Amino acid sequence: MKLLNLDKSTLMEVTALEREESQLIIRGTILGSMPVTCALTPSEVRAAFGLMDLRTLIFLMTMVFRS
Repeated sequence: MKLLNLDKSTLMEVTALEREESQLIIRGTILGSMPVTCALTPSEVRAAFGLMDLRTLIFLMTMVFRS
């Protein structure tokens, strides 16, 4: 999976999503060369939902069906 900049260049390429206890571990490379491993905690997921309004949340849930 790739996360893109607004100019469509690759910012981060995610190579693995793994569960470790109550965290989501994300492994990948940033800018094509810098390896990174980060953890997404339940409190950070709640914070992310707090940043979204209802319209954005619905859009996020329907993204998997878009081309």
